[in-house]
This record gives sequence, structure tokens and C-alpha cells, in this order.
Amino acid sequence: MSQKISPLAGKPAPSSILVDIPQLLAAYADLKPDPAVPAQRVAFGTSGHRGSSLERSFNEAHILAISQAICEYRRSKGIDGPLFIGADTHALSQPAFENALEVLAANGVAAMISAGGEVTPTPAVSHAILVYNKGRTSGLADGIVITPSHNPPDNGGFKYNPSNGGPADSDITKWVENRANALLEGGLKDVRRMPYAQARQAATTHEHDYLNSYVADLANIVDFDVIRSAGVHMGVDPLGGAGVHYWAPIAERYKLDLTVVSAVVDPQFAFMSVDWDGKIRMDPSSKYAMQRLIGLKDQYDVAFACDTDHDRHGVVTRSSGLMEPNHYLSVLIDYLFRHRPQWGAHAAVGKTVVSTALIDRVAKRLGRQLYEAPVGFKWFAPGLFDGSLGFGCEESAGASLLRRDGTAWVTDKDGLVPALLSAEITAREGKDPGELYAQLTRELGKPFASRVDAAATPAQKAKLAKLSPDQLKSDQLAGEKIEQVLDKAPGNGAAIGGIKAIAASGWFAARPSGTEAIYKVYAESFKSEEHLQALLKEAQGIVDAALA
Repeated sequence: MSQKISPLAGKPAPSSILVDIPQLLAAYADLKPDPAVPAQRVAFGTSGHRGSSLERSFNEAHILAISQAICEYRRSKGIDGPLFIGADTHALSQPAFENALEVLAANGVAAMISAGGEVTPTPAVSHAILVYNKGRTSGLADGIVITPSHNPPDNGGFKYNPSNGGPADSDITKWVENRANALLEGGLKDVRRMPYAQARQAATTHEHDYLNSYVADLANIVDFDVIRSAGVHMGVDPLGGAGVHYWAPIAERYKLDLTVVSAVVDPQFAFMSVDWDGKIRMDPSSKYAMQRLIGLKDQYDVAFACDTDHDRHGVVTRSSGLMEPNHYLSVLIDYLFRHRPQWGAHAAVGKTVVSTALIDRVAKRLGRQLYEAPVGFKWFAPGLFDGSLGFGCEESAGASLLRRDGTAWVTDKDGLVPALLSAEITAREGKDPGELYAQLTRELGKPFASRVDAAATPAQKAKLAKLSPDQLKSDQLAGEKIEQVLDKAPGNGAAIGGIKAIAASGWFAARPSGTEAIYKVYAESFKSEEHLQALLKEAQGIVDAALA
């Protein structure tokens, strides 16, 4: 049941695994998806529609259909403000952007495209939507982000953010998915479109300076004065992603000692070290993918990286190297709620059901309410929007938080801010986040955690997603009484799409993957590595029995 680590993992990418960009782009334009084949239909999950042109799962037809569906959705809901659109550095993002603009312009939608064709991080789009909508009750803006996040170089992604600036909830994504597939089935005859050159010149197409408006506002969420006065020496690796040109202006504007270790943008991402499974993946939480920055850890007080659309962060410290996302998030929460006096007394701590229980212990000590939600950042958007959540995070290194004055910053994940906060923490505490994590675990207990993936058929995945607590045959978990079995998230009562069992000093959760033929088992022990392995083994047995 353990993950099979590729012999290439952590090594420089050999040329044999690099994607052929001309072939990828030709496939995007030339290959037509067949809507009768499930894998070639539009599938709008929590992070939008993703796929590869080579597999006919992310092609021109998909983007034209989804863009038209979004135009129709906006009309049906009376959303008639501008639409902010950004794209990352994946090769398929540019043709998808061009196709989307062709449809937006033909539908008369005011599209806000980045000034000078600059690539745009996900948080900069969410930020633009919220800044525009502040104080408005009508003529509201929404947005599109073209990115498959940290997925491999042959992937494309396309997601919609409604007027609250966060990821669209399932009501919206279902509507868009159904309409887009109907358009595909109809041979795209109901798609309105004009040539790109004409769309670019359309009266409805406007340039927006995402970079400078985002960078100029950062002082309202990060305390740069304390970083500057402490002289924190920082390194950043943008991993060739959408924030690549944001870091130098941040350093310049706030007079920071910040070195960009590489500003190379390469659609093959040939500079990456290979991830655990032999694929190139721009994942800042993977020690295999982060070899370049880990190798430089002793040159900086703190260093950090972000994924391709800059909505995830990875923090590298002198004391402990690359931090596990759960470890850094625990430190970040502990720090922020002690150093943000203007956050409301009722601002809660948001986490997903599979994030570390150390966060529960931190929240309890802080006297803060814990809001535990299913996997998916969309669950945090409303709370971050209205200030009832001070911070929201998922175990895969995605987080967002309030401004220093307690108002909304962005309601989608932001990789840049948590990265920069590692320097604020280091400056104010006089210790790096790795040292602070060690201190935290001495005080609140040290978690041992793991996640393993097991193969599952579509039928097994469907069964697992619908498991109920009474189907669990065991009342014991690794020698302890099971205290609670959840199939709904405590924070909002929404289905977690799987099951979570909790005992006094450990827990496990099992849920099917939304994108792959696997299910994921998460486990955490506050006892030992041996106890963790026992938890994983028993979790597997419990799930197998329930699936049988």
C-alpha cells in the first residue's frame, strides 16, 4: 500500500521525460474530444476543468464550451460587472486564454486582461475581484484563472471564481459543467466567438495591472517593517510560475533582502527535479521537487517557493530544511492569532478534515473556534469574505488569511503571503519557523503523519464516498477506543466524501481521489512512528472490510 518512489525522484529531469511543446500545442488545436467518452468530457471539479491536450481532455473545444457556459451563467445570475482573467506559465494556458477571450468578447463581457500579457497568480485574480467589488451591491465582477496549479507540464486547467473571489461552489461548477458538455455535444454551434486579434481590440477588452495593484497592497497583510528592520536574508524560487516577475518588485518596493534564485520560465519545466512518481510537478511541498531550494537552505535565514499559479507555498528553513505543510501551517496559525490584534475575537481557525490535529490543539490554546471543513478551498471562501474566519488552510499547503485590519484579503489560496510571513515570523520571534515548530510540539505534542494511496475502481470509489459511520465494523483503532466517526465535516455539516475515525491519540481518514483511480488514506499519531504504522494498517483493513 506504500507509494512506489521512482528511481528518478529528486534527480534533475532527464530529457526523455520532457514534454514536446509543439506537439502539445498542435494537439490542443487539432484533436477533437468525443463527448461520448467520459474522460473527454468537461469535468469541473473543485479546481475547475483539468486535463491534457494529448489525451483529448483539455483542448480548444473544451475551452470554447466552458467559456460560453460561464458567459451564460453570468447572464442568468445578473453578474454584469467586469471579468478578471489570468493565466499561468503552463504551455496550454496561453492558447486557452486566447480562446476564452474570443468567446468573452463575442458575448460582450468586459474582460480585464493583464497589462503587457504578464502571467498572473491565482491570488492576484481573487484580489482584483474583491478590490473591485468592495462597497458595490450591483455590477459585480467575477473571474477566470487558467491554471492546472502544480500539475505536470502537459496539463492545462481552467477555473471560475464568482463574485466572492473564491473557488466556485459545486452548484455553480455543476451548472457550468452540464452546459459546457451540452455545447460540446451540439458541436459548439451555440458558442459565440470572434477572431483573437479582433477580441484583443474589442471595446470590452481592457488591460489591468494585476502585478502592481497586488504588490502595492501587500503591506496591508504582511508587516514588512519588522522584516526590513531585522534584516532577514530571504531566498525565493518561483519554480518558473506565474509569480516569477512579482518577487523583484516586492523586494524593491519594500526594500527587502530578498534574492530570486531563478527567474527562468520554461514551459517544459526542465529545471525541475523530478517528483516522487517520476513526473515533473511544480509542487513546493514535495522534497523531491524542491531539491534546488533545499540545496541552498544554509545561504538564507528563510527561503520559500510557490507552485505554478502561486496559490501554494513551501518554506525551507536552516534549522529543518523543507517544512511539511502541516508543520508550517500550525506555526503560522499560532503566530498570526497572537500578532493580529485587529482580527475579531470571533475570527475562527479554518482547516480541512485531513489537516493535522496539531491545529486543533493550537486553536484550543489560543481560545479560538475551529472550523473543520471537507477538502476543497471553496469551503473557506465565505468565511474569509465576511471575516468570520481569520485563517483557512488545507494540508496540501494552500492557505489564505485576513488583512492586518481584519478585513478580507483574498478568498482563494495565496502562496505569496504565507511565504512572506515566514520572514515576518523569523524577524519577530528571532527563530525560524522550523525552530518554532519544534517548540510547539514540545508544548502540545508531536504528530507523526502519513498519507498513502491505494488503487480503487470507480465502483469502489463511489462506495467509499458514501460510507456511513455505522458501516465501520470496529470500535477500536490501534489499541484505543474509537471516540468519533465522521462522514460530515464538524464545521459545516457538509459530506466529507469519505470517512474519518478519531481516537484519543490518533486518527485516520479515507477518501477517494477526485481525479485518479485511487483512494487516499491519511493518518496521524501523537504517540510514535510505530503507532502511525499500526493506524495505517488498521485503517486499510477497516476500509477494505467496509468496501467488501
